[in-house]
Amino acid sequence: MSVVVNVHEAKTHFSRLLEQAHAGQEIILAKAGKPYARLMPLAPAATGRQPGRLAGRIGDEFFEALPDTELDAWEGR
Repeated sequence: MSVVVNVHEAKTHFSRLLEQAHAGQEIILAKAGKPYARLMPLAPAATGRQPGRLAGRIGDEFFEALPDTELDAWEGR
């Protein structure tokens, strides 16, 4: 559910609106009663590497040595 707020009210209560947006509420900023912009939370930041994320999805064959013909192909021989 969105909340529509005029620019003057948004300037007055910006901190409160920012907290509401951070909590997941979508705020529509209106200018002269017409929707003008949207204030909404950012997507969660990527946390980078997550060890163990693929546990159980990669078989043991992934860790086996490659045949010499395949190694030669990777090395351009």
